[in-house]
Amino acid sequence: MEYAVPQNSKSKIDKAGAVLTDPKAWTVAWDVEDALDIINNYRASHNLPLLVFRKTLAHRAHRIDLSATIAQRIKRLRSIESKLKRFSTMRLTHMQDIGGCRAVVRNVRMVRALSNVYKRSQGNHKLLRMDDYLVKPRKSGYRGIHFIYSYKSKTKPAYDGLKIEIQLRSRQQHAWATAVETVDIFTGQALKGGRGQKKWQRFFALMGSYIALEEKCPLVPWTPTDSLRLHEHIEKYATDLDVLSHLESYRATLQFEGVPGGADYYLLELDAQKEETTVVGYNKDQLKGAERDYLSVERANAGRHDKDVVLVSVSSLESLKRAYPNYFADTHIFIETLTKALSNVSDADGDS
Repeated sequence: MEYAVPQNSKSKIDKAGAVLTDPKAWTVAWDVEDALDIINNYRASHNLPLLVFRKTLAHRAHRIDLSATIAQRIKRLRSIESKLKRFSTMRLTHMQDIGGCRAVVRNVRMVRALSNVYKRSQGNHKLLRMDDYLVKPRKSGYRGIHFIYSYKSKTKPAYDGLKIEIQLRSRQQHAWATAVETVDIFTGQALKGGRGQKKWQRFFALMGSYIALEEKCPLVPWTPTDSLRLHEHIEKYATDLDVLSHLESYRATLQFEGVPGGADYYLLELDAQKEETTVVGYNKDQLKGAERDYLSVERANAGRHDKDVVLVSVSSLESLKRAYPNYFADTHIFIETLTKALSNVSDADGDS
């Protein structure tokens, strides 16, 4: 099959990124259209390097955990725009997660084991950075391990220098991250980007610490270090925000359309207002069409915070639901974790 190849200079790509984040530029139609076409080509050019990294990741992860879930995705236009706005000095070609693949394994011990495989490995691709958010969790509560690589190939030099991010998470860590994204889309917030209602931010930071405590890892900064106080704070925010009812109602009301099996790529579109997710499948030979459709839907949804779309690749339909449960409002693992945290508070009260 034919993959997209970078067609523009770095300076032109960076200019397109600047147009994307400049509100005045949106009044000049040809500037915006040109910018989106350039950005889409740049995004799509990551698909071949992504496939290479994903195959290696799947091989390594399944040697540690046969039930590991592996997925890849091209970064959403909205996420690119948001990140460029958050970091005013960042250029688009310096962004390290345009192409990303992820492994979700059963527990934190397996995350560490898989991380060690990458630390020991030698290959053609250049390791630019490793971020261990288990040792140093983000203040949002996010935890996991990231590796950033620069692609290098003797046979495909056109892709050299493109950056790929590899994320390693436990099921609990993944459940936390997808719960954040679910709340974001249904409430119109941007908690994932570090913005949103303070109470929700605090709740997820506390839950990040609870999961860290369960996994015997360092806690999230500025959260209670005492287990009982942590549980009490979680109960307070969960009650104030009515978290369980919200999450359960999202899952109960969301309808699914499409959901084809046997595809190589899936275009997921979640419409929180209509309470439905549409899934369109594509085979390998339809990748360019999938990339065009991705951009077309993003253009149509510009400025809509109640809609979200992403183009992903997974090994099966079941893997799709495990890798991107937020598009199906499936937060049952996080709900189970929160219920356990709340029951711990009740148990402590009963013992006093």
